[in-house]
Amino acid sequence: MNGVLSIVLWLVILAVGGLLGFVARKTYAEKKVQSAEERAKLIIDEAEKKVQEKRKEVELESKELLHNIRADFEKETKDRRAELLNMEKRLIQREENLDKKVEVMDKKEKELTEKLKELSGKEQKLHSMEEEYKVMLAEEKDRLQRVSGLTAEEAKKLLLARMEEDVKQEAGLMIKKIEEETKQEADKKAREILATAIQRCAVEHTVESTVSVVNLPNDEMKGRIIGREGRNIRALEMATGIDVIIDDTPEAVILSGFDPVKREVARIALTRLMEDGRIHPGRIEEIVEKVKKEMEVSIKEAGEQAVFEVGIRNMHPELIKMLGKLKYRTSYGQNVLDHLKEAAFIMGTMANELGLDAQLAKRIGMLHDIGKAVSHEVEGAHPKLGAEMAKKYGENELVINAIEGHHGEIAPISIYTVLSSAADAVSGARPGARRETLETYIKRLEKLEEIADSFKGVDKAYAIQAGREVRVIVEPTKITDAQATVLSREIKKKIEEGMEYPGQIKITVIRETRAIEYAK
Repeated sequence: MNGVLSIVLWLVILAVGGLLGFVARKTYAEKKVQSAEERAKLIIDEAEKKVQEKRKEVELESKELLHNIRADFEKETKDRRAELLNMEKRLIQREENLDKKVEVMDKKEKELTEKLKELSGKEQKLHSMEEEYKVMLAEEKDRLQRVSGLTAEEAKKLLLARMEEDVKQEAGLMIKKIEEETKQEADKKAREILATAIQRCAVEHTVESTVSVVNLPNDEMKGRIIGREGRNIRALEMATGIDVIIDDTPEAVILSGFDPVKREVARIALTRLMEDGRIHPGRIEEIVEKVKKEMEVSIKEAGEQAVFEVGIRNMHPELIKMLGKLKYRTSYGQNVLDHLKEAAFIMGTMANELGLDAQLAKRIGMLHDIGKAVSHEVEGAHPKLGAEMAKKYGENELVINAIEGHHGEIAPISIYTVLSSAADAVSGARPGARRETLETYIKRLEKLEEIADSFKGVDKAYAIQAGREVRVIVEPTKITDAQATVLSREIKKKIEEGMEYPGQIKITVIRETRAIEYAK
């Protein structure tokens, strides 16, 4: 019984405990719900406050944006209104100007109408006067015919004949005056062009020589050069084609030969043999062959350098090589390659002054003496040889004609041929270009004039173009045209017999009669 009561008591206690737990949990849950509701309410209140604040901010921003838009609109409207007012003012001003112009045009139109009326009246008056003049002219013609006894046609022919004679005389005087002025102007322009070309392009000359001197370290070297029984010197002469002269000159050997390239090969080879110390026929042939190959390269480089300095393009390699050879060739003391460069610059300058092709002119100047590169090997004059070379290597007809005709051997086909003659003469004949002192140069000119003056009938004689030409003016009453021809030949013979000079000298005998009057 006690056990049952204990169980019942425990069940009651458990039930009461469970009920109390349930009540406590319910109370806790209600408090939690209430707390959550209060928190939610607070969150909602805060959200509403933020929404209100955000709404106020948006409203303020909207009002500010609206205010700005309204201000911009008012400003733009104000600017447009001002612009329209300005345009209106300009249009009104233009309209006023047009009104004024219309008034001026109306006024001018009225004036023109009045002037036309006046001109019409004057025209009618002139027409009536012309009719009267025709009547009077016809009466005057009849009167003149009766007085002179000539018809109108005869009088016209006589008058025209006299007028023709007067016009011819005046035309002759005018033509003569124009010719003199043109000649003076042409001479002046030619002098200016030549002076400009010479000033820009003058090049120093080098000394012409057919020998080269090689200095020796001592006189004992002469014996080594000669060799046993002369085998070394013979081997050197055979390998180079140059005469080796060993005489009493202390510490020097002379190399003699007309070919400057071969002479230079011999000089370089001998210098290297002395530096090397091994002098025997085999070594001589080896060194000479090596120097010849180096000389070919040097010649090519010299030609290329010359062409580059002058500014010429597209020239055949063989012609460039021939130009390089001319570095070792001289003419009357003037280095031929330097002469060609100078002539090219002079021709280019003259061509520029005359409005011609300067590149073509330089090309002709550079090639005009190219024949001298082979003139000592091939028979013939250097202009002819040069023209054949230029034709062989594809130069055009103008270049070929200028090369062949620069000494006047053939007729020129273009002005470039004449320019090549002038450039060649300027470069070769100017004082200082060739090996001739100023004193000798002046004496040569004086001698030329003296020879020309020694003949009877000669009035004056002038040596010009640095002694390349002598102009002889004779007295027309003492020398006839036929005698002038004979006189030029006699002067030529006397110059050839009594003088030494480079190149050729042109003798020009001038015989003319001048009739001069002065109208006061």
